[in-house]
Amino acid sequence: MDSALSVDAQIKKLEDKINSAKLPKELLEKISSMIAILNISLKAGTGSFVNYESIENYIDWITALPFEIETADIMDLSKVKVTLDKNHYGLETVKNTILEYLSSLILAMKTNTEVRAPILCLVGLVGTGKTTLAYSIAEAMGRKFERIPFGGMGDSLSLRGQSRSFSDAEPGQIIKKLAHAKSRNCVILLDEIDRVNEAARADIMGVLIELLDTEQNRAFTDHYIDYPFDLSHVLFVATANNTTSLSTAVLDRLEIIQMPSYSDEEKKIIGKDYILPKIIEVSGLGVGNIAIAESIWPLIIRPLGYDSGIRSLERTLETIVRRVARLIVEGKLDSNGQMIINGENIREFTAI
Repeated sequence: MDSALSVDAQIKKLEDKINSAKLPKELLEKISSMIAILNISLKAGTGSFVNYESIENYIDWITALPFEIETADIMDLSKVKVTLDKNHYGLETVKNTILEYLSSLILAMKTNTEVRAPILCLVGLVGTGKTTLAYSIAEAMGRKFERIPFGGMGDSLSLRGQSRSFSDAEPGQIIKKLAHAKSRNCVILLDEIDRVNEAARADIMGVLIELLDTEQNRAFTDHYIDYPFDLSHVLFVATANNTTSLSTAVLDRLEIIQMPSYSDEEKKIIGKDYILPKIIEVSGLGVGNIAIAESIWPLIIRPLGYDSGIRSLERTLETIVRRVARLIVEGKLDSNGQMIINGENIREFTAI
């Protein structure tokens, strides 16, 4: 609390903040009552900085939540297909399943029908494009994208938050992501839901059921916020490496999409047409600064043997680009020149 301001000024500051926000009537009444009690205690000398700071932090969180704010959806399936094709090579079966799923959502939104479709869950090995597919869905629909990593999560409070009765309490990841997105219809990726800490698995699966069940998530209550938030507008997408550790109740609420492994030929096309151009763009190099001979693509694709995904391919191409960038910065290669990576010099640019 700013000691330079009077109690009346401090209280007015809080009141102005809640009155300028679009809060549900019941929540507005609740926080107004809390402010009134704080005002009385401060003037009586029984209140403290801790009380004020606690309520101020609470107000900051609830006024950041998008109770009524959402982005306009793109309801053009052809644009969705263009986005998926732009970001992902192949995966036709996966893309078709996503397009069919989004078609039902689009029809439901156009007719104001309640959506009861199961949650998409992309299942596959590391590096098969699960996370980027989820991002592409958000991009295609014109929605904000948020990600919650489940790998190693050891407490269901990470999702549901902690009661304000604890001094270091804060909201859970769901509320945090909604506040950051500033949109109640954002896409939230529940990433690697099979990799939670074993000791907390049952509790976390219980919260997942509530998140993914359309009958329950309309009134999701975070322990810190202590007021129900309607999650039915959120589009949840989940990923997992496998489904063996997921509870039956969670699986019942998921539509499993199996991600295939990439063939060497597919990886070559992905590397040349998708990954390398993006890496060059963010590195500051020009497209013409690097040329990779056809004969060494098999080495780049399989530097350490078979890999179902494209992570190692991406890392290898990043290494090549960085080392060419260094040559340019050190003046060993003209900024308009071209470095041809071939069998003779490949070891200078990678760890192959």
